[in-house]
Amino acid sequence: MKGYMVATWKMALEGIQEGMQILNGNGNLHRAIVEAVKRVEDNENFVSVGYGGLPNREGYVELDAAFMDGDTLGAGGVMAVQGIKNPIELACSLSRCSRNCFLAGKGAEEYALSQGVEMQNLLTPNAMRRYESSLKSNLKGDMDAYDGHDTVCVIGRNQSGSIACGVSTSGLFLKHPGRVGDSPIIGSGFYANSIIGSAAATGVGEDIMKGCLAYSIVASMGSGLSVQDACEHALNYHIVMLGKRRDKIGSMSVIAMDRNGNIGAATNMKKFPFVIGNEDYTCSVMVACNKDGKMIIEKPDEQFWVGYKGD
Repeated sequence: MKGYMVATWKMALEGIQEGMQILNGNGNLHRAIVEAVKRVEDNENFVSVGYGGLPNREGYVELDAAFMDGDTLGAGGVMAVQGIKNPIELACSLSRCSRNCFLAGKGAEEYALSQGVEMQNLLTPNAMRRYESSLKSNLKGDMDAYDGHDTVCVIGRNQSGSIACGVSTSGLFLKHPGRVGDSPIIGSGFYANSIIGSAAATGVGEDIMKGCLAYSIVASMGSGLSVQDACEHALNYHIVMLGKRRDKIGSMSVIAMDRNGNIGAATNMKKFPFVIGNEDYTCSVMVACNKDGKMIIEKPDEQFWVGYKGD
């Protein structure tokens, strides 16, 4: 597989279509990635990202986002922020800063206001109804990522070979206020280096962070593995290491792109859909299938969508 963009989950399809139009037009890589992520952030039907995201246990929607420029290694992110309509915009802006490039909570919100970032009440009536019906039953025990989808991750490459990555999420439903997962943590939820490639992760952040999965994949590519082998090697190694220490391992899926536009994906779920912006500027949905530990990448058939309960 080869292309100019790759993203987690079917929910990114319209965003990737828009991003590919930008790449095929003025070629602005950063804008292509930001706009692709924004299409997911703005859609209230996607309950794990942006507007319509499910709230924390106090009823507030808290968002995390990050962006990394593979040419400069400049990275920026925001964590546990409320009311910022498109946190990916702020993360991209912060990636151009040499200091104070990762901001959290009220400090990030105050900075957003000083920069004229658009603010919005992100809690929708549907999300509030789900919160009220789930509050009593879900406050105890370990929580998993959503069935079907959670963080939106977008990796892009332009014709000159520059690579960048953007991610955005509202995190776990009914999470503790201030909880931060892997998404805005450089090296865990995302990493980009135009000389080698880029990778991003989606799933249970607490487990993903224990292996710094995104950086591990890029490092594996840098040591000579193909992008697909790097995804599988890093994820499988991490699962083995976690398995020696605990009984339960959360869901984890990864995407990656090397400097030549080759694309890889891997998952410890049975099936993980992702979107590719192809070399001919068309878009397609693919599925990484984990069959007894062996990864098979294929185009989903009609039967797959009949049983699909995700985005």
